[in-house]
Amino acid sequence: MKNPHYYWYVAVTYRKERIIKEELDKMNIKNFVPFRETVVERNGKKIKLSKLVIPGYVFIYSDRQQSIELTQKLNFSMRYLKDPKTYQPVIVPEKQMQDFIFLLTFPEEQTELVPCNFKRGDRVRIIKGDFAGIEGELIRMKGHKRVVVRLEGVVAVATTYVPASFLERVEAPEHQEA
Repeated sequence: MKNPHYYWYVAVTYRKERIIKEELDKMNIKNFVPFRETVVERNGKKIKLSKLVIPGYVFIYSDRQQSIELTQKLNFSMRYLKDPKTYQPVIVPEKQMQDFIFLLTFPEEQTELVPCNFKRGDRVRIIKGDFAGIEGELIRMKGHKRVVVRLEGVVAVATTYVPASFLERVEAPEHQEA
């Protein structure tokens, strides 16, 4: 059962993502650090590496009190990303976070991280194909329609080309408060 007081908080750190993830896992606290498996060639051998996708970010699912306590318990230089208008911690809605996590399971050839400085488009849901169920913004990038799942002020991930017939318009999600 989902706890209505739990949210996805965006923690910011410097080169401590893996260590913080390990500590949160030991504490049984749901978290997400975006890694992708990549294959590199070194000395003629192919090696599988886990590459950090968004350096400096750890997504933590907790309530407000626990999120505050974690900054003290973990003894790392970690703070929460704040909304520049309200100075409140940035909260990522559950559906948006699940879509973001899902898109990062696809290979780099099918999704692409993009900066958050493009113009907002229509809210859409993909209704067919590999990305069915994903909701995000419709954008045009490199001459093609794509759907972007944006973690506001943090990062966004875009699909490859999506035909218009695979899309339906949806209402913008309600903003959740902490």
